[in-house]
Parts: sequence; C-alpha cells; structure tokens
Amino acid sequence: MATEEIRKVTDSRVLAALAHPLRRRLIDALKLDGPATASMLAGRTGQAVANVSHHLRVLGTCDLIEEAPELARDRRERWWRPVSAGLRWSTRDFDEDPAAAAVAAAAESLNLDYHMNAVRTWYAASEEERKAWPEGPFATDKWLRLTPGELTELSAEIIAVLDRWATRELPQDGRRREPVYVFAHGVPARP
Repeated sequence: MATEEIRKVTDSRVLAALAHPLRRRLIDALKLDGPATASMLAGRTGQAVANVSHHLRVLGTCDLIEEAPELARDRRERWWRPVSAGLRWSTRDFDEDPAAAAVAAAAESLNLDYHMNAVRTWYAASEEERKAWPEGPFATDKWLRLTPGELTELSAEIIAVLDRWATRELPQDGRRREPVYVFAHGVPARP
C-alpha cells in the first residue's frame, strides 16, 4: 500500500466511483489481500476479467488505487494496490452543491447496503461454515444518551480500537486467520 493514511473524500465524482458495489469489493479485496492483477481479482469476485479491468481503471482515474509496476513480470501484466489505508467522508462536505449532496446521500445508502449484505451473507452461510465460528460473530446494540460532542468522542474511540486490530502485526503462531468484516454505526434515533 502506498500510504497508511486515511483519505478524506471531498470530491463527489470520487464518491460516485467508490459507491459502485463491484468497485467497493475490488478496493476491499486489494486492502485485505494486497496488490493483485485484474485476473486475480476476477477470480476472487466471480466477475469477467474485462469487467474487473474496466472498474480498476475507473478506480485508478479517481486515485483510489494505483498501479504497482514493480510487481509485474512483463509489460502486459498490471498490478494494482490501494492508494490509502482507508477512506472516510461526511455528507456535510457536499451540502453546498445539490448534485454532490445527492451523490453523497446515495453513497451513504449504498454503503449501508454493503454493510448489511455482509451480515446477511454470514447468516445465509452453511451450517458447516457457521460451526467453524462458534463464538466469534457478534451483534450488539445500545441506547445511549449523548451530546453531539460525546458521539464524536465515542466514534473516535471505536475507530481507534478497530484501527488497532486492523494494523496489528499478525502473530506467527501457525493459526489461520480468516477475513472478518466489522462495522459500527452510531446515529441519533428514537425507539
């Protein structure tokens, strides 16, 4: 990965590119498994190589991923890697332009769909897959009474915990570690 920085997205065109479900999967695959070619990513996602290549070029145009030419074995082979360790955006950053605000709202909705689909896929997994994780998957929710500032503080604490686990050096203990998708939302709401 070129940098461990978290990129703040403020361009609605970049957000629109990121909001596409396959592009999101491609970025996540590159973050999780490291640099890859279009052929490798096509195999992981079940998509045609030409389709994956197209979406990689779109992500590259938006500087969400970049080529990793040092990994290529010949001039035809193109490897890709993420430009940053993660992405964040706030819908507030797009309030001044109605078209950009619409893109940001759609991206938020698609992002939530992505989160929910990951959980739904787990619950639809085979009994054999689920038995391999007898105590691992979890769900929790809490009603809290917070000020806007306290919600910001809670957000920072949760993100710090997830960042610590995401960036830790993996123990060399011979145990296999599978990808686990963790997300959290904290939103003002009423029961």
